[in-house]
Amino acid sequence: MRLSFKVAALAAGFSIATLTGAMAEEFPSRDITMVVPWSAGGGTDTVARTLVKNAKECLGVGVNVVNKTGGMGAVGMGAAAAARPDGYTVGMVTFQLSAFDLMGLADLSFRNYDLLQLVNLSAGAISVRTDSQFKSLKELISYASENPGVLTVGHAGAGGAWHLSIASVAAAHGAELTYVPFNGGAKIRTSLLGGHVAVATSGIDEMLQLYQDGQVRILAVNSLKRIPAFPDVPTVAEAGFPVAAPVLDWRGLATPKGVPEERLAKLREGFKRCFDSAQFQDGMAELGLTPVYADSAGFTKFLEGMEKSLESALASVGLLKAQ
Repeated sequence: MRLSFKVAALAAGFSIATLTGAMAEEFPSRDITMVVPWSAGGGTDTVARTLVKNAKECLGVGVNVVNKTGGMGAVGMGAAAAARPDGYTVGMVTFQLSAFDLMGLADLSFRNYDLLQLVNLSAGAISVRTDSQFKSLKELISYASENPGVLTVGHAGAGGAWHLSIASVAAAHGAELTYVPFNGGAKIRTSLLGGHVAVATSGIDEMLQLYQDGQVRILAVNSLKRIPAFPDVPTVAEAGFPVAAPVLDWRGLATPKGVPEERLAKLREGFKRCFDSAQFQDGMAELGLTPVYADSAGFTKFLEGMEKSLESALASVGLLKAQ
């Protein structure tokens, strides 16, 4: 009996030591997975891959981007929220997270995560092919007012930033458009060039290459000021449709709720180094993207304000769920 007790005690001691050692292991000691809720080639995917391109220099390990699409981003963002809270899964969370609950689409918000940082704010663009009959936003809105429902507009999901960006302008000026959802910016661009939709509403950065190649005409950008990479593109206000608070897309990083605080601290420090790196800053400038940083506290405050502002925007297009 005594021998058995000693053996059991030794085994228990070994198990406790092993568990303690595992919990105390250096973090991170292996690659991190970043879940991106939109398709490869779109704006969110581009931001994510640009950010982690040199992750080993910033975090000491690599970061593998995994695209999990569907449900206006709910599939990927839900997967990130439900992942094991060990710090080895990070989610790229986006604008749609602010609208899921307001629209009654998913019981998912920023409160389901431990936030790391805000990474980017992007302005929306209203684009047509260069051979389009529309040379200005005024011409497009006028045509849509006189021919309700004729013009098709490709976007990345009802209630998304770019849908609200053009829909709020159209609704305010009596224009009726037919909205066609796609799963990511790459598919919107392909559909526009193929003539499957007449208009595309997307992040302006997602149109940079087509704009530079002369394949699209960007009628306006939904921003209070022009974007440096697109100097000849007027703001929506300059195009004749003043807006007090333009709808902007946002992207940030978060982990599942419950990651140990010391691991969160290392992730925040490491991803901040990625954000500050010349590689990321220069890469974003080349892509026509705007890097915008806020720490976890600032990110939380930003998202609380975003939810409040979206209530009126969603109500204007009939997408706010009944209270």
